[in-house]
Amino acid sequence: MKRSGRILSVILAAVMLATAFAFTSCADKNYAADNTTIKIGVSGPLTGDYASYGMAVSNCAKLAIEEINAAGGLNGIMFELIDTNDEADSAKVSATYSDMYQKGMQISLGTVTTGAGIEFKALAEEDNVFYLTPSATGDAIPNGTNGFQMCFTDSNQGTASAEYFNRNFAGKKIGILYQADNDYSVGINNNFKANLDDSLKATMVETSFTGKPTSYDSQAESLKDCDVVFLPIYTSEAAVFMRAATSKMKGDAIFFGCDGLDGIDTAVEGFDINTIKQEVSYLSHFNSKATEGPAAELIAKYNEKFDESKFPINQFGASAYDCVYAIYEALKVAVADGKTITATMSPSEFCDILSEVFRKDDFTIRGVTGECIGNEKSTISWNDDGTVSKNAIKYVVKEANA
Repeated sequence: MKRSGRILSVILAAVMLATAFAFTSCADKNYAADNTTIKIGVSGPLTGDYASYGMAVSNCAKLAIEEINAAGGLNGIMFELIDTNDEADSAKVSATYSDMYQKGMQISLGTVTTGAGIEFKALAEEDNVFYLTPSATGDAIPNGTNGFQMCFTDSNQGTASAEYFNRNFAGKKIGILYQADNDYSVGINNNFKANLDDSLKATMVETSFTGKPTSYDSQAESLKDCDVVFLPIYTSEAAVFMRAATSKMKGDAIFFGCDGLDGIDTAVEGFDINTIKQEVSYLSHFNSKATEGPAAELIAKYNEKFDESKFPINQFGASAYDCVYAIYEALKVAVADGKTITATMSPSEFCDILSEVFRKDDFTIRGVTGECIGNEKSTISWNDDGTVSKNAIKYVVKEANA
């Protein structure tokens, strides 16, 4: 009995030690202490249905880093990207976060998608890691302390879309298709309806789906008489729905979405947008088909370096490009303010410095996302709550058939 008791005690002690280790914050050790570069981490879908988002983010972040390093980095300190694959699955974020942290991540672009971003936020808050996400749009993602967005929040997208509808679609019959089990879709839809004029709500038709349906026939039937269908959903689901709806709806109807529709014309395997007879458009902060101005310049650089036929540039990627430059510009401001920046600083040290700069009333950058007038880059700044301030633009992916 004594021997068994000792064995049991050893086992229990081992379990307690393992449990304690499992809940130990990454911040308990500075894995960046041996860094020779400033390492920026990002977690996103590099495979799967949303790989077009994640790969564009990774590619554009690398492009920005390459340009900054070629220009001498930050007073000779180079930058490096650590990209990890979470497949847009929040359950995988703890592992990707831990992997990046142990590889020396000091600053982050957070995650590409909102669901994953909620999980990332909790981990980053615990470790005081600064993140500036290019595309996780959820209202809960930023906090103005260590979390910021380059993209518009769901509230901003929903509100801006409603305001556009109020100005342009008076007297029209409005339809909505949203994904009821997706935070991104629900958040945008709620704010869209909250800001829509009562006259449009009076005849509005709303329908939804969950998961990944193989057929949207019932939803298309419900919305067939609408003049404009609002689609706060992602490309893969929107493509399947539009296939089902295009023959049922009027030719001059409009499919109108948010940033989740970016890439609808190029990134969905087997989908030919030219088979859709209606207009397809959305509010965005980047025109991935621009032929002039700063957006066109970035597109040209991207296409020269990466295989655009496989993973074309989109607003997610352009936003990541601006994210990297925003971090770089903020660090330059910190240096000008007398702060010492080294490649071996801990994530928490970087966080305190960057958060202070991003909260400055006069901190702005010039970017490729947002409204660029002529050859001038857009003006981008941040609000106290970590949300971005810049002007949105309407992007028509496809005109209605004549």
